[in-house]
Amino acid sequence: MSGMRPGIIILREGTDTSQGKPQLISNINACQAVADVVKTTLGPRGMDKLIFDGRKVTISNDGATIMRLLDIAHPAAKTLVDISMSQDAEIGDGTTSVVLLAGSMLKAVKPFVEEGVHPQIIIRNVRAAAKLAVQKVRDLSVPYDINTKEGYEMLIKCASTSLNSKLISGHQDLFSPMIVEAVKSLNDADALDDIKSLVAIKKIPGGDVRSSFLVRGVAFKKTFSYAGFEQMTKKFENPKILLLNVELELKAEKENAEVRIEDPEEYQSIVDAEWQVIYDKLDACVSCGANIVLSKLPIGDLATQYFADRGLFCAGRVDDADLKRVSKATGGTIQTTTNGLYDGVLGTCGKFEERRVGDERFNVFEDCPQSLTCTMVLRGGSEQFIAESERSVHDALMVVKRCLKSKAVVAGGGAVEMEVSKYLREHALTIEGKGQLIISAIAKSLEVVPQQLCDNAGFDATDILSALRRKHSQDSDGKWYGVDIAEGSICDTFESGVWEPSDNKCNSIAAASEAACVILSIDETVVNPRSQDPGAAGNASMMQQQKPLSNMMGNAMDAVNAQKGGSRSGNLGNGVSYLKGRGGG
Repeated sequence: MSGMRPGIIILREGTDTSQGKPQLISNINACQAVADVVKTTLGPRGMDKLIFDGRKVTISNDGATIMRLLDIAHPAAKTLVDISMSQDAEIGDGTTSVVLLAGSMLKAVKPFVEEGVHPQIIIRNVRAAAKLAVQKVRDLSVPYDINTKEGYEMLIKCASTSLNSKLISGHQDLFSPMIVEAVKSLNDADALDDIKSLVAIKKIPGGDVRSSFLVRGVAFKKTFSYAGFEQMTKKFENPKILLLNVELELKAEKENAEVRIEDPEEYQSIVDAEWQVIYDKLDACVSCGANIVLSKLPIGDLATQYFADRGLFCAGRVDDADLKRVSKATGGTIQTTTNGLYDGVLGTCGKFEERRVGDERFNVFEDCPQSLTCTMVLRGGSEQFIAESERSVHDALMVVKRCLKSKAVVAGGGAVEMEVSKYLREHALTIEGKGQLIISAIAKSLEVVPQQLCDNAGFDATDILSALRRKHSQDSDGKWYGVDIAEGSICDTFESGVWEPSDNKCNSIAAASEAACVILSIDETVVNPRSQDPGAAGNASMMQQQKPLSNMMGNAMDAVNAQKGGSRSGNLGNGVSYLKGRGGG
């Protein structure tokens, strides 16, 4: 009788479940497929991806951007998107490497899963290997003093290495010093953590990429302007700057406002009061001694003309982020009222001018007392090119920030991965049991970075990897040897100036191993139906099939009702119950 026992259903109809070894292998295959998509973008010879999402076209080889735009449906493969995003937020660069490493680790341990090794044994050894690898990278890293000339050159080389694989790699001599200068000014003011809000990147289509420049202060696009704007003074030396969050516009009566008057002349006094309110505000702005008035809210045509007549410059509808940057740079305080303004709330800068850049006009504040903010103005032929330039500059900014924090670098070009791989292989020989095989597999998986660098450059990966293994294992000075992209051989990448912050590699290995462990720890995948209504997936199809039955039921109930002297209600629609209310026949 036990064989006749009915199955107990605990998941709602339409739920898809898969479990055991097959679904674990399926998850690993899905992650490998995602890694295969981005692997061709790695390194200086990496290719770009063109992604069209139905609205706009994006051309990029930035791993985080591609992962974000790929609409990945597989629930386990989305883990790789998460680690790419975390690498982008934490380090800024290495977003492709981290996905590639995670995919390679999973590929390396897949044979053990197929042969029946328990996932927990694999996870334990993967974590142990990752811990050893991260410690080895820290031991290998070369510390430096950022305040010396050598330290400055180290930052320039790290920025250049980050830009190497980008679209603007041919213009490192222009962008690297700009990026280092922008980040260093924040470091001197101990404001590195606010880099995203204090360093602005403005994009202006047109012109040559070499026309891009850095403003040591704040620059923003000319805002919407009213009549009288052209009569304003467009250039000031040491101006006083008033920052407002106040609307300087003549306000009409609110809709449906009601004013009771007994004499028509009283209406004029109401109109005069409205004008007086705006004039009082404008007088307060002028009398406080300000030369430049900026507001987050609109500054109307009356106020624009009023300020122009008195030799002031004004701009309304200034973006909130730009206004805050001006506040930080000039030392001014944003005011929410025009009452009680005094010198202490005004900011200042060495020079202000309205400058033409391409087809746009920019308001530029330079020589600010607080050297906190910088603005990078990027030029380029097409919108896609400038957007990719912005992503490249963002990555380099984050890398230099990380260099200033970690104050230690390692060589790039696959050198550090090869050295850590050699170390793990040697360590694996000192332990017994299955762990030896798993750690050896993880050691081999780290070689995916130099291998992919070779593949993307069109070199023979087998020959170059053999040469690298020989150099790292036999020569005492071979620890910094990596792939020479220019010559198609191997070279000392540390001497070549291919440097990366040690935190970049540590974070990549740690995040990739964690993602691999998360995938390996999943023993069952449950995919619920899309609708939140219990059983909706099943009910919808049943309703479709039962449509004729519903009409038959309606006809039958009508017939019974008519026999009793009641009224006919017509056919019942889908899901409509037959109810006889008080008002029924």
